[in-house]
Parts: sequence; C-alpha cells; structure tokens
Amino acid sequence: MVDKNDSLLREVDEELRREQLEKLWQKYGTYAFIVAALIVVGVGGTKWLEARRLAAAEKAGAAYQQAVAALATGKSEDAAKALNALSADGPAGYAQLAELQLAGTALKSGNPAEALKIYERLGSDRSSDRLLQGFAKLQAASIRMADADFTEMQNRLNDLIVAESPWRANAGELLGLAAMKAGKTDDARKAFERVMGERNAPQSVIERTRTFMGNLIAGELAKPKPAEGSQTKAPPDKSADLPKPEVPKAADTKPTEPAKKQ
Repeated sequence: MVDKNDSLLREVDEELRREQLEKLWQKYGTYAFIVAALIVVGVGGTKWLEARRLAAAEKAGAAYQQAVAALATGKSEDAAKALNALSADGPAGYAQLAELQLAGTALKSGNPAEALKIYERLGSDRSSDRLLQGFAKLQAASIRMADADFTEMQNRLNDLIVAESPWRANAGELLGLAAMKAGKTDDARKAFERVMGERNAPQSVIERTRTFMGNLIAGELAKPKPAEGSQTKAPPDKSADLPKPEVPKAADTKPTEPAKKQ
C-alpha cells in the first residue's frame, strides 16, 4: 500500500512539474527563443567580423608590399597611388605605414614641407602606434632643425627624451645638435653626455654623439683666451665657429630598448 501511495505521489509530482514547465514555456518561451537566436547570431557575427578583419589586413598587407616593391623599382607613380589608397581606406596600422612611406618619398624628392605635414599629422594622432608616432615626431623635428630655434626644438623633443621613450637616444642627439647650433654649449654637452650614458642606445647614435662631443670640445678649445690685465668684456658669440653638425637622416634612426628598472 505504501509503495502504491509513493508511486501515486511521484506521478502527481511529475505531472505538476510538467504543467508548470508548460505554463512557463507558454509565458516565456518566445523570449527564450529570441535570446537563443541572439546568442547564435552574436557568435556568428563575431566570427564573421573577425574573418572580415583578417581578410582586410591580408589584402592591405599585400597592397603595401606591392607599393614598397614599386618604389624600389622606380615606379613612383604606381607606388604613390597605392600608398594614398591605403592611407585613405586601409586598416589603421597599414594606413600609418603608408603615410610614413609617403612622407619619406616626399622628403627624398625634395618636398620637405609635404613630408613635415605628414609627420606632424601622424605625430599628433593619439590613435597611432606609439612607436610610429614617436618616429614621426622625431622626423618632424629633424626637418625643422635648420630653421627652428632651440625653444621649438625643446618643445618638439622633450616628450621623446624621457626614460619610457624608445626614441630617447635619437631625440637626445637631436636636442644636443639644436643646442650646439644655438650656441648653448652647456645644454649641448648635457644632452650628448646623457645619450652617451644610455646603455641601450644604438651604436650608430653613440658614435655620432661622440663625434659631436669632440667637435664641441674642439670648438671651445679654439676660442681665444683674453689677454692678462685686459678689461673683461662680454664674450662674442662663437657658435658660428663650431663645426657644423650633420643632422642624422631618417634611415639612421633606430629605437632604443626600454630602460630596465632597477
């Protein structure tokens, strides 16, 4: 009798659960179906977008390589057309690389104003890759070296000489040259010493900086000493007597490895 009662209770319990599930499905079944459909669509959409992004990157990469090859073989018009298209419509990374190539081409063809415009645009674009952004700022400063005063060069280079900057050695070299050009020998010496003390700086930068420091010292030693007993006068500006520094070219610039924390 007990077994029959237990069996009956189980049947009643199962029937109640079935009825509750049916009521829940009638009330919320449509929403559950919509949620399930959205999940399926969301997963499928994400995969589709990822596949589309990869396809666009592959296409842009191939176009960029073709443009670089065209430049190497002297087909400058074809290269410029492809690079301009990438700059306008390509994925962010390839668009920035294309602009750097366009700036370099403009510089080589004797159009520094156009190159400067591109470099400054990239340097001020916060969405740009940090390494490319720093390189663009460095090249813009290099172009402005001949005409800019020391204050302008400081403003252009100060955020590139910090310890976290991969371009700190190159920027320090340019800052020293700017100080040397302005006749600020103390500032030039400090900048060059800082670069020479940079353990991770590219060897080419170290060697050039040593040469600039040697020129700086030679220029100071060449200054005539005042005769004994003569009236002290303000020393004339001898910055023009210093050996004229050669601004490093874009091809000579290499990033410095990040400084290791002690």
